[in-house]
Amino acid sequence: MDHSKAPVLEALRDYHNAGYVPFNAPGHKQGRGIDPRVLEVVGADVFRSDVIALNGLDDRLMRQGVLSEAQDLMADAVGAEQAFFSTCGSSLSVKSAMLAVAGPHEKLLVPRHVHKSVVSGLIVSGVQPVWVHPHWDAGQHLSHPPGVREFAEAYERDSEVKGALVVTPTDYGTCGDLRAIAEWCHGHGLPLIVDEAWGAHLPFHDGLPPWGMDAGADVCVTSVHKMGAAVEQSSVFHMQGDRVDPKVLKAREDLLGTTSPSSLVYAALDGWRRQMAQQGKELLEGALTLVKSTRGRLSDLGFTVLHDEFLGPDLADSVDPLKVVLDLAPLGISGYQAADWLREHQRVTVGLSDHRRIVAQFNHSDDDETSGALVDALDALLKAAPSFEKPPQVDLPSPREMELETAMLPRDAFFGPAEQVPAAEAAGRIAAEMITPYPPGAPGVLPGEVITRPMLDYLRSGLGAGMQLPDPADSKLESIRVVAKQ
Repeated sequence: MDHSKAPVLEALRDYHNAGYVPFNAPGHKQGRGIDPRVLEVVGADVFRSDVIALNGLDDRLMRQGVLSEAQDLMADAVGAEQAFFSTCGSSLSVKSAMLAVAGPHEKLLVPRHVHKSVVSGLIVSGVQPVWVHPHWDAGQHLSHPPGVREFAEAYERDSEVKGALVVTPTDYGTCGDLRAIAEWCHGHGLPLIVDEAWGAHLPFHDGLPPWGMDAGADVCVTSVHKMGAAVEQSSVFHMQGDRVDPKVLKAREDLLGTTSPSSLVYAALDGWRRQMAQQGKELLEGALTLVKSTRGRLSDLGFTVLHDEFLGPDLADSVDPLKVVLDLAPLGISGYQAADWLREHQRVTVGLSDHRRIVAQFNHSDDDETSGALVDALDALLKAAPSFEKPPQVDLPSPREMELETAMLPRDAFFGPAEQVPAAEAAGRIAAEMITPYPPGAPGVLPGEVITRPMLDYLRSGLGAGMQLPDPADSKLESIRVVAKQ
């Protein structure tokens, strides 16, 4: 296919050139209705390019095929059979993919360390999870994607499943053995969904971990706004084979998605695909060279830069080198402290922080200037760290204690009768809400799980140390929402 074309961008250009006078949505009418104080900050071109798809970018019946052509080009660029654009982020896309494979009261193999969007999909759909143990790294206190053994063990416990889901890469850049997992799934007649939100760039360079479509997955969901280059909420479904019906997937996406998709998202996806198809290998080669140099400079400063530590038979299969993971435990400070200090004092922001690490994500957008800013900021952090207060202790559970007993379907617990009880009385009760350290966004407690004292101690001590918990009803976690006693 001709990857010099960008159907959405070309349609947007033609719309501008034609001088249409809109009497349909969006109501800002090409920015004419926007408060000048907004334009001063955001700029007029944002609104000028915010054009409705129906009877805007395309005609009333979408006869020009603007969007369908752009999606076909995306599929071709990454080696998928079909691609669908989504303007509601991969949080919605992964829900749609789950609903295309399993319905209410049906079962799905799901790793316990999935993103909260997957758990939301379980709650919305009524799908019953058959939990798959992730690879727990007790030394680093984080998890990596499970392997075939863990999927097989879960399948032996309950084989009445409709499919399987795996999250790879993780927020830390660690990846599972997708080829082996896909082969195992297909050997058991199961479709494989890959939540590859952090992997939109993987198809475009051989020096990166394997891409889901190349590994044989049936559906991959990517967030182009994460490791690609697009505006927030830019997501794509990629499909191949006949194990998942594309018409069913589209119907599920229509059920959950917006009827007012953003042309800004479509245009950004279209332009990024063209850039990657034409220049991706060269651009990513430059990023890989830059990040290798940056890792070396940080190591020379004395930082512990994690990579090989993540690899092993019961750990990760591969790691995305564009995620620079720094272990700050040797400095005696937490990732929360470091992230806050870097933002306030160095005007540098990082993607993830936890009780002992920060993660800086690189991509083709970075250059010597941005790399230098990061290294300089971290050098300053190294010098300032001895003056930091000792971080509050986080009570870390063992890997075994991180996986709680499931007593109810997540949907039933979330929507059923509930009550708010003091945290001191919550142990032994069934949770009616998610409690999620974010990022990475993997819930510590799910609706339907039996709350334990070690998990409560972990979450409450984490909150005191700087952990973000965006979803409990009581943001201070002095009380917990639990299933009401009958």
